[in-house]
Amino acid sequence: MTSFDTSPQLGVWRALLALAVVFVMLATTGWTALRHQRETTALQASVSAWEDGRIAGRALPDPKAAPARLARFFSSLTTPQRTALAHDYALAVGNMNGAPVELRYRANRIALGQQIRVEAKRTHDSRLTPSGQQEAGRRMQRYQALRDTDRQILAFDPDGSGRAAEVFGDLDAAERISVVVPGVDTDLLTFQRTNRRFSAPVGMAQALYDAERAARPSARTAVIAWADYTSPDGLGIDSATAMRAANGAVRLNALLRALPGTSAVSMFCHSYGSVVCGVAARDMPERVTDIAVAGSPGMRVEKASQLGTGAQVWAMRDADDWVQDVPHLEVGGLGHGEDPMAEAFGARVLSSRDAEGHGGYFVPGTDSLRNFADIGTGAYRSVRCADDEDTCRVGLSDTTTAGRA
Repeated sequence: MTSFDTSPQLGVWRALLALAVVFVMLATTGWTALRHQRETTALQASVSAWEDGRIAGRALPDPKAAPARLARFFSSLTTPQRTALAHDYALAVGNMNGAPVELRYRANRIALGQQIRVEAKRTHDSRLTPSGQQEAGRRMQRYQALRDTDRQILAFDPDGSGRAAEVFGDLDAAERISVVVPGVDTDLLTFQRTNRRFSAPVGMAQALYDAERAARPSARTAVIAWADYTSPDGLGIDSATAMRAANGAVRLNALLRALPGTSAVSMFCHSYGSVVCGVAARDMPERVTDIAVAGSPGMRVEKASQLGTGAQVWAMRDADDWVQDVPHLEVGGLGHGEDPMAEAFGARVLSSRDAEGHGGYFVPGTDSLRNFADIGTGAYRSVRCADDEDTCRVGLSDTTTAGRA
């Protein structure tokens, strides 16, 4: 994300001006979104084919059925039958909540291979501009990287700017699961980065997985880099409202309800991702024990108690994060409510010492990442609070989390 000027006062005025401009836009244009006809996407085509498909003379179940029902369907099949479905309906199976995770990984490898061939052709398509051909080349390279044999891609949708989710660790065997929810400007091309590695979803999740293993080597953990929603593009109207968060929350809860096993789940929500988690919180399954937000512009409520969840709510923000200059308010759907760092909000406030800027919370060696790892492994007594009185740990113990898991 593009940073505001380093002057806090100027940052506040710019944010207020941005809100004023948005109000003018809404007053003159209203909320009506432009609608236009779109071609059927690759994922939609795969799902449609699934809906008309059969296996061993049996009709295939509704792809939107409850995850438990879909899980029972897949468990009733032989291994060759499951493999055939992954090949014939790669994108549908690769994004199907309820399908076995190993089958989803396999299906998405197949789907990525198919899309690599599509983009390879587009790099030489004379109907595209040179920049369009270059974009196709970048997407092809991203798909090739995602298709590496050691990667576990849980979701993949090439439509538009694209969506993806990746798993680190053994999701089926995990005793504890962590889910990283990123913020604005997240798509397939920014899913991972070489520069500023730990500000991208893959780098965030990999760093958290490594930190959890270092903090508790005996624990079986898994971390999901979840960028399977359409995030706002920059600091425009979408990032000032909850429209993208509402859609993302539906998708996020669909994932959470489909996770295998009964292990405890911790949410780590960065920037606009904390808005998504705030909107999703009320409908999250009970196995979600923690919601930790970093660099949050707000969670669409005035108090943590209004989130409607029994999960512990944690918050952190480093001193260099420009988001502190964004007005924490909500007026007419604009803005995201109270600052989660505020005492009145009621979150457990954590240290983020050594983290730098808005994208520095998952950098190894920071208090923020160590705290995330302790929360993700249930080591509440090890977290470092933002104050010297350790108020963020009041009423908690390591055994509290173990009991809930």
